[in-house]
Parts: sequence; C-alpha cells; structure tokens
Amino acid sequence: PAKCWPLDYYARAARALAEAGRAVWILGSNKDAPAGEAIVRDSGRAAVNVCGRTRLEDAVDLLALAASAVTNDSGLMHVAAAVGTQVVAVYGSSTPAYTPPLTERKHVFHLGLECSPCFKRECPLGHLRCLKEIQPDAVVRAALLD
Repeated sequence: PAKCWPLDYYARAARALAEAGRAVWILGSNKDAPAGEAIVRDSGRAAVNVCGRTRLEDAVDLLALAASAVTNDSGLMHVAAAVGTQVVAVYGSSTPAYTPPLTERKHVFHLGLECSPCFKRECPLGHLRCLKEIQPDAVVRAALLD
C-alpha cells in the first residue's frame, strides 16, 4: 500500500486521460484485478481492466503500443521503460534514486518528504503523504506530454 498511488487518484487520471482521447488500460496480475475494477468503476468506466487476463508477453506488447504508462514503482514500470514507452512514475515509500525507470522518456513524481524513503509496505506514520500529495492533474499533464 505504501508504494501504491491511491486508487481514486488513478480513477481521476483515467477519466481525464479518456476525456483527452486516450484509451486507458489497467494492467496487472490476478491479485490486482479488484483494484482495477475499483478504478474502472470510480472512473465512470473510462478504463478497461485487463488485470489477470494477459500473459506477461501480452502486457509487454500492450505497453509497447501505449503512448504513456502511469505507474507505481513496479516491474511493469521497468517493462514500459524497456519498450520505449513514456513512463510517468509515482513513487511513495521507495525512491527513484535506487530503482529509476531506465529511460530518457520519463516523468518521475517523488516528493522526498522528511519521512521518505521509508521502504515500508505500510505507512509507519499512517498518513501516506508521499502518495496523496501527488495530484492526478499533474500526473495527467505529464502523461499527455508524449
């Protein structure tokens, strides 16, 4: 949870990207499917949830076709970077100093708060400011810069 941008922020970003004419796909594993469904629901069905319905090679192909990937610090973030897709990376408890997307085509959101990076799975202070203070409109603007 301390590495995951809030689902309602993803939903707001999905809605804004769809309104800008972008097709929005949510990629992930079976365990990500419920989160993907929440994003679809809360975005007003502006996105398509393919979590758990693709093999890794399918996800690689989809990311290669994408104009940009809005992502947490994750394995798929690194895949998006590797296939040349613009990466819009949101960092919470981790830091791009250790695990940056290895591409020139990136926009990294990391606040560098006094409590971060903590590298914890759960926010030890209970506030998740490192993620909640990164607003969807800024992330959407970066995603549309491709």
